[in-house]
Amino acid sequence: MASSSSMILGFSIWLLLFSPALSLTCTSQKFTNNNLYSHCLDLPTLSSFLHYTYDSSNTSLSVAFVATPSASAGWIAWAINPTGTGMAGAQSLVGYKDSKGAMTVKTYNISGYSSVKESNLLFDVWDTSAYESGGLMWIFGKIKLPEDLAKAGKVNQIWQVGPSVDAGTLTKHDFSAANLGAKGTLDLSGAQTGVVTDTGASDLIKKKNIHGILNVVSWGILLPIGVIIARYIRPFEGMDPAWFYLHISCQFSAYIIGAAGWGTGLKLGSKSKGVTYSTHRNLGIALFSLCTLQVFALFLRPKKDHKYRFYWNIYHHGIGFSILIMGILNVFKGLDILNPEKKWKTAYITVISVLGGIAALLEAITWVVVLKRKSNRSTKT
Repeated sequence: MASSSSMILGFSIWLLLFSPALSLTCTSQKFTNNNLYSHCLDLPTLSSFLHYTYDSSNTSLSVAFVATPSASAGWIAWAINPTGTGMAGAQSLVGYKDSKGAMTVKTYNISGYSSVKESNLLFDVWDTSAYESGGLMWIFGKIKLPEDLAKAGKVNQIWQVGPSVDAGTLTKHDFSAANLGAKGTLDLSGAQTGVVTDTGASDLIKKKNIHGILNVVSWGILLPIGVIIARYIRPFEGMDPAWFYLHISCQFSAYIIGAAGWGTGLKLGSKSKGVTYSTHRNLGIALFSLCTLQVFALFLRPKKDHKYRFYWNIYHHGIGFSILIMGILNVFKGLDILNPEKKWKTAYITVISVLGGIAALLEAITWVVVLKRKSNRSTKT
Protein backbone atom coordinates (compact mmCIF):
# COMPACT_ATOMS: atom_id res chain seq x y z
CA MET A 1 0.00 0.00 0.00
CA ALA A 2 2.82 2.36 0.91
CA SER A 3 4.57 1.67 -2.38
CA SER A 4 1.34 2.23 -4.31
CA SER A 5 0.67 5.52 -2.51
CA SER A 6 4.19 6.71 -3.27
CA MET A 7 3.74 5.95 -6.96
CA ILE A 8 0.44 7.86 -7.10
CA LEU A 9 1.97 10.83 -5.26
CA GLY A 10 4.98 10.85 -7.55
CA PHE A 11 2.83 10.64 -10.66
CA SER A 12 0.68 13.55 -9.43
CA ILE A 13 3.74 15.72 -8.83
CA TRP A 14 5.05 14.84 -12.29
CA LEU A 15 1.76 15.95 -13.86
CA LEU A 16 1.84 19.26 -12.02
CA LEU A 17 5.41 19.95 -13.08
CA PHE A 18 5.39 18.83 -16.67
CA SER A 19 1.85 18.92 -18.03
CA PRO A 20 0.81 22.51 -18.91
CA ALA A 21 -2.21 21.15 -20.77
CA LEU A 22 -3.82 20.48 -17.39
CA SER A 23 -3.36 24.10 -16.26
CA LEU A 24 -6.76 25.72 -16.09
CA THR A 25 -5.57 29.27 -15.35
CA CYS A 26 -2.67 31.38 -16.55
CA THR A 27 -1.24 31.74 -13.04
CA SER A 28 -0.57 27.99 -12.83
CA GLN A 29 1.28 27.78 -16.15
CA LYS A 30 5.06 27.35 -16.26
CA PHE A 31 7.36 27.83 -19.24
CA THR A 32 10.06 25.41 -20.31
CA ASN A 33 12.21 28.38 -21.42
CA ASN A 34 11.94 29.90 -17.90
CA ASN A 35 10.46 33.16 -19.22
CA LEU A 36 8.87 35.38 -16.58
CA TYR A 37 6.08 37.90 -17.17
CA SER A 38 4.56 40.59 -14.99
CA HIS A 39 0.93 39.90 -15.82
CA CYS A 40 -1.30 37.18 -17.23
CA LEU A 41 -4.89 36.89 -18.43
CA ASP A 42 -7.34 34.03 -18.86
CA LEU A 43 -8.86 35.01 -22.19
CA PRO A 44 -12.64 34.47 -22.37
CA THR A 45 -12.84 32.29 -25.50
CA LEU A 46 -11.01 29.45 -27.25
CA SER A 47 -9.34 28.26 -23.98
CA SER A 48 -6.53 30.76 -24.49
CA PHE A 49 -4.12 32.59 -22.18
CA LEU A 50 -1.87 35.64 -22.46
CA HIS A 51 1.24 36.42 -20.41
CA TYR A 52 2.83 39.85 -20.91
CA THR A 53 5.24 42.47 -19.66
CA TYR A 54 5.26 46.09 -20.83
CA ASP A 55 8.44 48.16 -20.57
CA SER A 56 7.45 51.84 -20.74
CA SER A 57 11.09 52.97 -20.99
CA ASN A 58 11.42 51.61 -24.52
CA THR A 59 7.69 50.94 -25.28
CA SER A 60 8.33 47.22 -25.82
CA LEU A 61 5.73 44.55 -25.11
CA SER A 62 6.87 41.00 -24.33
CA VAL A 63 4.13 38.40 -24.80
CA ALA A 64 3.54 34.68 -24.48
CA PHE A 65 0.30 33.42 -26.01
CA VAL A 66 -0.98 29.93 -25.14
CA ALA A 67 -3.83 28.12 -26.90
CA THR A 68 -4.98 24.82 -28.35
CA PRO A 69 -5.26 24.75 -32.17
CA SER A 70 -8.54 23.51 -33.64
CA ALA A 71 -6.65 20.55 -35.21
CA SER A 72 -3.32 18.85 -34.51
CA ALA A 73 -1.78 20.43 -37.62
CA GLY A 74 -3.46 23.76 -36.95
CA TRP A 75 -2.31 27.24 -36.01
CA ILE A 76 -2.72 29.75 -33.18
CA ALA A 77 -2.46 33.54 -33.47
CA TRP A 78 -2.31 36.61 -31.28
CA ALA A 79 -2.44 40.12 -32.70
CA ILE A 80 -2.58 43.83 -31.99
CA ASN A 81 -4.84 45.95 -34.18
CA PRO A 82 -3.75 49.62 -34.14
CA THR A 83 -6.65 50.76 -36.36
CA GLY A 84 -9.72 48.76 -35.30
CA THR A 85 -11.15 45.92 -33.25
CA GLY A 86 -11.57 43.29 -35.99
CA MET A 87 -9.17 41.18 -38.04
CA ALA A 88 -8.68 43.74 -40.81
CA GLY A 89 -5.53 45.67 -39.86
CA ALA A 90 -4.35 43.12 -37.27
CA GLN A 91 -0.60 42.74 -36.77
CA SER A 92 -0.32 39.05 -35.95
CA LEU A 93 2.10 36.57 -34.50
CA VAL A 94 1.15 33.10 -35.76
CA GLY A 95 2.52 29.80 -34.51
CA TYR A 96 2.28 26.44 -36.29
CA LYS A 97 4.31 23.38 -37.26
CA ASP A 98 6.46 23.71 -40.38
CA SER A 99 6.93 21.01 -43.02
CA LYS A 100 9.44 19.24 -40.75
CA GLY A 101 7.07 19.22 -37.79
CA ALA A 102 8.97 21.89 -35.85
CA MET A 103 7.14 24.81 -34.24
CA THR A 104 7.72 28.19 -35.86
CA VAL A 105 6.43 31.76 -35.48
CA LYS A 106 5.56 33.91 -38.49
CA THR A 107 4.23 37.45 -38.84
CA TYR A 108 1.05 38.32 -40.75
CA ASN A 109 -0.11 41.84 -41.57
CA ILE A 110 -3.80 41.13 -42.22
CA SER A 111 -4.84 43.90 -44.59
CA GLY A 112 -7.85 41.94 -45.90
CA TYR A 113 -9.76 38.68 -45.64
CA SER A 114 -9.33 37.28 -49.15
CA SER A 115 -5.85 35.84 -48.63
CA VAL A 116 -3.96 35.72 -45.33
CA LYS A 117 -0.26 35.22 -46.10
CA GLU A 118 3.03 35.79 -44.30
CA SER A 119 4.12 39.44 -44.37
CA ASN A 120 6.07 42.03 -42.36
CA LEU A 121 4.30 43.91 -39.57
CA LEU A 122 3.93 47.67 -39.25
CA PHE A 123 6.26 47.65 -36.23
CA ASP A 124 9.40 45.79 -35.14
CA VAL A 125 9.22 42.26 -33.74
CA TRP A 126 12.08 40.20 -32.30
CA ASP A 127 12.91 37.22 -30.06
CA THR A 128 10.12 35.11 -31.53
CA SER A 129 9.94 31.41 -30.68
CA ALA A 130 7.41 28.65 -30.13
CA TYR A 131 6.95 25.15 -28.80
CA GLU A 132 4.21 22.59 -28.32
CA SER A 133 3.49 20.66 -25.14
CA GLY A 134 0.55 18.61 -23.95
CA GLY A 135 -1.66 19.60 -26.88
CA LEU A 136 -1.04 23.31 -26.26
CA MET A 137 0.95 25.64 -28.51
CA TRP A 138 3.02 28.43 -26.98
CA ILE A 139 4.29 31.41 -28.98
CA PHE A 140 6.64 34.12 -27.72
CA GLY A 141 7.75 37.49 -29.03
CA LYS A 142 8.65 41.09 -28.28
CA ILE A 143 6.94 43.98 -30.02
CA LYS A 144 7.96 47.63 -30.34
CA LEU A 145 4.74 49.61 -29.85
CA PRO A 146 4.22 52.84 -31.82
CA GLU A 147 4.24 56.05 -29.79
CA ASP A 148 0.49 56.67 -30.11
CA LEU A 149 -0.38 53.21 -28.75
CA ALA A 150 2.13 53.56 -25.94
CA LYS A 151 0.60 56.89 -24.87
CA ALA A 152 -2.91 55.45 -24.92
CA GLY A 153 -1.86 52.76 -22.46
CA LYS A 154 -4.26 50.26 -24.06
CA VAL A 155 -4.25 48.23 -27.28
CA ASN A 156 -6.87 46.22 -29.16
CA GLN A 157 -5.93 42.56 -29.01
CA ILE A 158 -7.26 39.65 -31.08
CA TRP A 159 -6.56 35.94 -30.76
CA GLN A 160 -7.58 33.00 -32.93
CA VAL A 161 -7.04 29.31 -33.68
CA GLY A 162 -7.32 27.47 -36.99
CA PRO A 163 -7.22 23.97 -38.48
CA SER A 164 -4.22 23.98 -40.86
CA VAL A 165 -1.62 25.90 -42.87
CA ASP A 166 -1.18 25.46 -46.62
CA ALA A 167 2.21 26.66 -47.94
CA GLY A 168 2.25 29.57 -45.52
CA THR A 169 -1.41 30.44 -46.12
CA LEU A 170 -3.65 30.09 -43.07
CA THR A 171 -6.83 28.14 -43.69
CA LYS A 172 -10.06 29.70 -42.43
CA HIS A 173 -10.94 29.37 -38.79
CA ASP A 174 -14.46 28.55 -37.58
CA PHE A 175 -17.00 31.36 -37.33
CA SER A 176 -18.67 30.21 -34.14
CA ALA A 177 -19.54 32.59 -31.32
CA ALA A 178 -16.27 31.71 -29.55
CA ASN A 179 -14.17 32.56 -32.60
CA LEU A 180 -16.02 35.79 -33.37
CA GLY A 181 -15.78 36.86 -29.74
CA ALA A 182 -11.99 36.37 -29.55
CA LYS A 183 -11.05 40.03 -29.13
CA GLY A 184 -10.77 42.65 -26.41
CA THR A 185 -8.71 45.47 -24.93
CA LEU A 186 -5.34 44.89 -23.29
CA ASP A 187 -4.33 47.32 -20.51
CA LEU A 188 -0.56 47.69 -20.76
CA SER A 189 -0.26 48.68 -17.11
CA GLY A 190 -1.64 45.34 -15.99
CA ALA A 191 -4.57 46.98 -14.16
CA GLN A 192 -6.95 44.40 -15.57
CA THR A 193 -6.77 41.02 -13.88
CA GLY A 194 -8.47 37.68 -14.32
CA VAL A 195 -10.72 37.44 -17.37
CA VAL A 196 -10.71 40.05 -20.13
CA THR A 197 -14.06 40.72 -21.78
CA ASP A 198 -15.22 42.52 -24.89
CA THR A 199 -18.68 44.11 -24.75
CA GLY A 200 -18.67 44.72 -28.49
CA ALA A 201 -18.31 41.01 -29.20
CA SER A 202 -21.03 40.17 -26.68
CA ASP A 203 -23.37 42.67 -28.33
CA LEU A 204 -22.68 41.14 -31.76
CA ILE A 205 -23.41 37.63 -30.48
CA LYS A 206 -26.65 38.91 -28.90
CA LYS A 207 -27.78 40.41 -32.21
CA LYS A 208 -26.98 37.19 -34.03
CA ASN A 209 -29.07 35.24 -31.55
CA ILE A 210 -31.98 37.66 -32.01
CA HIS A 211 -31.66 37.26 -35.80
CA GLY A 212 -31.71 33.49 -35.44
CA ILE A 213 -34.72 33.41 -33.07
CA LEU A 214 -36.81 35.71 -35.31
CA ASN A 215 -36.15 33.60 -38.38
CA VAL A 216 -36.73 30.26 -36.66
CA VAL A 217 -40.10 31.47 -35.33
CA SER A 218 -41.20 33.00 -38.65
CA TRP A 219 -39.91 30.91 -41.56
CA GLY A 220 -39.19 27.80 -39.51
CA ILE A 221 -42.37 27.40 -37.42
CA LEU A 222 -45.22 29.85 -38.19
CA LEU A 223 -44.96 29.44 -41.96
CA PRO A 224 -45.29 25.60 -41.87
CA ILE A 225 -48.23 25.90 -39.46
CA GLY A 226 -49.93 28.29 -41.88
CA VAL A 227 -49.47 25.82 -44.73
CA ILE A 228 -50.90 22.99 -42.61
CA ILE A 229 -53.98 25.11 -41.81
CA ALA A 230 -54.61 25.92 -45.48
CA ARG A 231 -54.16 22.37 -46.73
CA TYR A 232 -55.80 20.30 -44.02
CA ILE A 233 -58.45 22.49 -42.33
CA ARG A 234 -60.06 23.82 -45.50
CA PRO A 235 -61.59 20.48 -46.73
CA PHE A 236 -63.72 20.10 -43.60
CA GLU A 237 -67.27 21.40 -43.99
CA GLY A 238 -68.17 24.32 -41.78
CA MET A 239 -64.56 25.60 -41.59
CA ASP A 240 -65.01 28.14 -44.38
CA PRO A 241 -64.07 31.02 -44.07
CA ALA A 242 -62.51 30.37 -40.62
CA TRP A 243 -59.61 28.41 -42.13
CA PHE A 244 -58.84 31.31 -44.48
CA TYR A 245 -58.54 33.89 -41.70
CA LEU A 246 -56.45 31.51 -39.60
CA HIS A 247 -54.17 30.90 -42.57
CA ILE A 248 -53.81 34.61 -43.36
CA SER A 249 -53.19 35.54 -39.73
CA CYS A 250 -50.48 32.91 -39.35
CA GLN A 251 -48.71 33.74 -42.63
CA PHE A 252 -48.91 37.51 -42.14
CA SER A 253 -47.44 37.15 -38.62
CA ALA A 254 -44.64 35.00 -40.08
CA TYR A 255 -43.99 37.67 -42.73
CA ILE A 256 -43.78 40.54 -40.20
CA ILE A 257 -41.48 38.62 -37.84
CA GLY A 258 -39.45 37.36 -40.81
CA ALA A 259 -39.06 40.92 -42.11
CA ALA A 260 -37.60 41.92 -38.73
CA GLY A 261 -35.22 38.93 -38.90
CA TRP A 262 -34.25 39.80 -42.46
CA GLY A 263 -33.53 43.39 -41.43
CA THR A 264 -31.28 42.30 -38.55
CA GLY A 265 -29.49 39.99 -40.99
CA LEU A 266 -28.75 42.91 -43.32
CA LYS A 267 -27.44 44.94 -40.38
CA LEU A 268 -25.20 42.09 -39.26
CA GLY A 269 -23.89 41.68 -42.81
CA SER A 270 -22.94 45.36 -43.00
CA LYS A 271 -20.95 45.01 -39.74
CA SER A 272 -19.17 41.82 -40.83
CA LYS A 273 -17.12 43.08 -43.73
CA GLY A 274 -15.11 40.34 -45.38
CA VAL A 275 -17.21 37.57 -43.79
CA THR A 276 -19.91 36.36 -46.19
CA TYR A 277 -22.21 33.38 -45.89
CA SER A 278 -23.25 33.32 -49.54
CA THR A 279 -25.76 30.43 -49.45
CA HIS A 280 -27.50 31.67 -46.30
CA ARG A 281 -27.61 35.24 -47.61
CA ASN A 282 -28.89 34.32 -51.08
CA LEU A 283 -31.57 32.02 -49.66
CA GLY A 284 -32.64 34.78 -47.29
CA ILE A 285 -32.97 37.34 -50.08
CA ALA A 286 -34.91 34.92 -52.31
CA LEU A 287 -37.13 33.86 -49.41
CA PHE A 288 -38.07 37.41 -48.39
CA SER A 289 -38.64 38.44 -52.03
CA LEU A 290 -41.02 35.53 -52.71
CA CYS A 291 -42.88 36.13 -49.45
CA THR A 292 -43.33 39.79 -50.36
CA LEU A 293 -44.65 38.70 -53.76
CA GLN A 294 -47.11 36.35 -52.03
CA VAL A 295 -48.41 39.18 -49.85
CA PHE A 296 -49.09 41.45 -52.81
CA ALA A 297 -50.52 38.57 -54.87
CA LEU A 298 -53.22 38.21 -52.20
CA PHE A 299 -54.72 41.53 -53.32
CA LEU A 300 -54.89 40.23 -56.91
CA ARG A 301 -56.67 36.99 -56.03
CA PRO A 302 -59.54 36.37 -58.48
CA LYS A 303 -62.97 35.28 -57.24
CA LYS A 304 -63.70 31.55 -57.00
CA ASP A 305 -65.71 31.44 -60.22
CA HIS A 306 -63.26 33.55 -62.23
CA LYS A 307 -61.60 31.82 -65.19
CA TYR A 308 -58.12 32.79 -64.00
CA ARG A 309 -58.63 31.50 -60.44
CA PHE A 310 -57.31 28.03 -61.43
CA TYR A 311 -54.01 29.50 -62.67
CA TRP A 312 -53.71 31.79 -59.64
CA ASN A 313 -54.09 28.76 -57.37
CA ILE A 314 -51.28 26.95 -59.19
CA TYR A 315 -49.04 29.99 -58.79
CA HIS A 316 -49.97 30.55 -55.14
CA HIS A 317 -49.49 26.92 -54.11
CA GLY A 318 -46.24 26.52 -56.07
CA ILE A 319 -44.65 29.64 -54.57
CA GLY A 320 -45.99 28.73 -51.12
CA PHE A 321 -44.41 25.28 -51.05
CA SER A 322 -41.15 26.72 -52.44
CA ILE A 323 -41.06 29.24 -49.58
CA LEU A 324 -41.79 26.46 -47.07
CA ILE A 325 -38.83 24.35 -48.25
CA MET A 326 -36.46 27.31 -48.56
CA GLY A 327 -37.42 28.61 -45.11
CA ILE A 328 -36.69 25.35 -43.30
CA LEU A 329 -33.47 24.85 -45.25
CA ASN A 330 -32.24 28.35 -44.43
CA VAL A 331 -33.02 27.88 -40.74
CA PHE A 332 -30.65 24.89 -40.69
CA LYS A 333 -28.03 26.93 -42.59
CA GLY A 334 -28.34 29.65 -39.97
CA LEU A 335 -28.03 27.16 -37.12
CA ASP A 336 -24.82 25.82 -38.66
CA ILE A 337 -23.43 29.37 -38.74
CA LEU A 338 -24.49 30.31 -35.21
CA ASN A 339 -23.34 26.93 -33.91
CA PRO A 340 -25.44 27.06 -30.72
CA GLU A 341 -25.56 24.33 -28.10
CA LYS A 342 -26.70 21.02 -29.56
CA LYS A 343 -29.96 21.11 -27.58
CA TRP A 344 -31.28 24.08 -29.62
CA LYS A 345 -30.82 22.35 -32.94
CA THR A 346 -32.33 19.19 -31.48
CA ALA A 347 -35.32 21.22 -30.23
CA TYR A 348 -35.97 22.65 -33.70
CA ILE A 349 -35.65 19.23 -35.34
CA THR A 350 -38.18 17.95 -32.80
CA VAL A 351 -40.63 20.76 -33.60
CA ILE A 352 -40.35 20.20 -37.36
CA SER A 353 -40.70 16.44 -36.90
CA VAL A 354 -43.88 16.91 -34.84
CA LEU A 355 -45.34 19.27 -37.46
CA GLY A 356 -44.38 16.76 -40.16
CA GLY A 357 -46.09 13.96 -38.24
CA ILE A 358 -49.24 16.07 -37.79
CA ALA A 359 -49.22 16.89 -41.51
CA ALA A 360 -48.90 13.18 -42.44
CA LEU A 361 -51.78 12.24 -40.13
CA LEU A 362 -53.99 15.04 -41.44
CA GLU A 363 -53.10 14.11 -45.02
CA ALA A 364 -54.53 10.63 -44.48
CA ILE A 365 -57.63 11.96 -42.69
CA THR A 366 -58.22 14.58 -45.40
CA TRP A 367 -58.10 11.99 -48.17
CA VAL A 368 -60.61 9.84 -46.29
CA VAL A 369 -62.96 12.83 -45.89
CA VAL A 370 -62.60 13.92 -49.52
CA LEU A 371 -63.10 10.42 -50.95
CA LYS A 372 -66.11 9.80 -48.69
CA ARG A 373 -67.62 13.09 -49.77
CA LYS A 374 -67.13 12.21 -53.45
CA SER A 375 -68.67 8.80 -52.87
CA ASN A 376 -71.76 10.34 -51.24
CA ARG A 377 -72.19 12.78 -54.09
CA SER A 378 -71.86 9.98 -56.65
CA THR A 379 -74.54 7.91 -54.82
CA LYS A 380 -76.95 10.85 -54.72
CA THR A 381 -76.44 11.50 -58.43
